[in-house]
Amino acid sequence: MLIADDHPMFRYGLRAALADVDGLVVVGEAADGRAAVELAADLGVDVVLLDLDMPGMNGVEAIGELRRRLPEVAVLVLTMFDNDESLFTAMRAGARGYLVKGAEQEHIVRAVRTVDLGEVIFGAGVAERALAYFAAAPAGGRAARPLPELTDREVEVLRLVADGLNNAEIARRLVLSEKTVRNHVSSIFAKLRVDDRGQAIVRARRVGFGSAEPGRPGAV
Repeated sequence: MLIADDHPMFRYGLRAALADVDGLVVVGEAADGRAAVELAADLGVDVVLLDLDMPGMNGVEAIGELRRRLPEVAVLVLTMFDNDESLFTAMRAGARGYLVKGAEQEHIVRAVRTVDLGEVIFGAGVAERALAYFAAAPAGGRAARPLPELTDREVEVLRLVADGLNNAEIARRLVLSEKTVRNHVSSIFAKLRVDDRGQAIVRARRVGFGSAEPGRPGAV
């Protein structure tokens, strides 16, 4: 198992908590998403226990990259983000489980073993919201919307990307911080399985987003 989190003390504490658990071996640690992907490949791990909020390549991007490069590796999210958008973004990207930090050791152990078996697991409270979300979605309701894997906010951001706005312009238009816009753009890339802004614009325009003329690709 690999632990990916940008807080050294959290990694240390989690590793120590799992050290004496039969059948679980932590073979590596990563402080960002890119390192998590590379170490998972190098070490041949079965499970990556991963935070969403990390520098460089964030958790959602890392999940998407792991899914592309190492589909056999199970990703279990362990994060402070206890909100629907983070939950569904992570699951759509390919995570098999989602826990909120503060979960008891026994819950983490059970979750690791569950995702390692190829099953899906949610932490307390998260499971109820997940079931309610999917139960409330009418048959064909979400699928009828272009790019249903994106949240409403991500669709809004993608429309502006397809119009040629850069991140600073999108931030001003939507009254968001540039960091928030970058996170949305990164999540969009992961969900659409695209590598850059140009490919995202192509996907967006296929479903009718954006103007007819090419935009001005900006930095992610």
